[in-house]
Amino acid sequence: MKIIAYRKLWLLIGAGIVTAAALIVLTLGLKPSIDFTGGSLTEVRYSTLPDKAVVEAAALATNLGTVSVRQSSSDVGQGYLVSTRDLNEGERAELSAALTALGEGGEISRFTSIGPVIGQELKDKAVWAIGAVLLLTICYVAFAFRGIGWPVSSWVYGGITILVLFHDILVPMAAMSLMGYFLGAEADILFVTVLLTILGYSVNDTIVIFDRVREKLHEHRTEHKKMVKVVGGLDQEVVTHTLLKPFDQIVGQAVNETMSRSINTSLTVVLALVALYFFGSTVTQNFIAVLLVGVLAGAYSSIFIANPLLVMYEEWTRGKREVK
Repeated sequence: MKIIAYRKLWLLIGAGIVTAAALIVLTLGLKPSIDFTGGSLTEVRYSTLPDKAVVEAAALATNLGTVSVRQSSSDVGQGYLVSTRDLNEGERAELSAALTALGEGGEISRFTSIGPVIGQELKDKAVWAIGAVLLLTICYVAFAFRGIGWPVSSWVYGGITILVLFHDILVPMAAMSLMGYFLGAEADILFVTVLLTILGYSVNDTIVIFDRVREKLHEHRTEHKKMVKVVGGLDQEVVTHTLLKPFDQIVGQAVNETMSRSINTSLTVVLALVALYFFGSTVTQNFIAVLLVGVLAGAYSSIFIANPLLVMYEEWTRGKREVK
């Protein structure tokens, strides 16, 4: 595939995806769970599971404000998780009575209350966790690629890796926004886990391709050393390099050689996630759906965004050097 030759097209598609995802997130927003907003979580189990709409209607009839209902399952049976605002003892008893009367064997198996302070703390920690991943990633990539400071600095490899990660975060966030708007899915701590998983997966795929670029640069460049006078009359060794073939061809060759590996890795992950989505527990379906979107976004960005950006940056810096 002529990925580097059509780099402007791939970057234009990537820019369109990012713009659309950002508009979706800004317009619809994420529907936060009580993990972040605070409130009460009531889990009810049944021997005979009633319809979700019936449970929602019963919960709303208690006049507790906004109510979110999602199905849950475990070894002890099936039921529903009902999220509400923080409840006092009387409201909790009223809600419990309304829920247990809906189906055979109805019983409250869990009641949890999360205060707004704890919810805000979880939100802050989630933001710090994602920020720490991004910072550590750029530092690691810059350190790992320190041996190839020409024609592109090692810090640029790290910067491009972080840049494409914003694409990989925005796309699953947009998917979660759409699921929250149409299906009532809530962004909870599990969603943060999904984002961190996607970041790790995408970084790994991008670094594998960049590492092949590094190998090809060592193969297709010559090194020249000479001694020059510096301030104070001292001699200093200066190392320069000459590429034996254009940089875009080197990157294109690296991408072609790692293409099958990237596609096969992504395909096996996608197949596993699809199987889990259709044959796994309904509790994890939202988790799997967002992770699936993130894996596909990460596979696209690693191949079709990171490497074209690298080539275009090199062209820009080369143009500046030639002007001087």
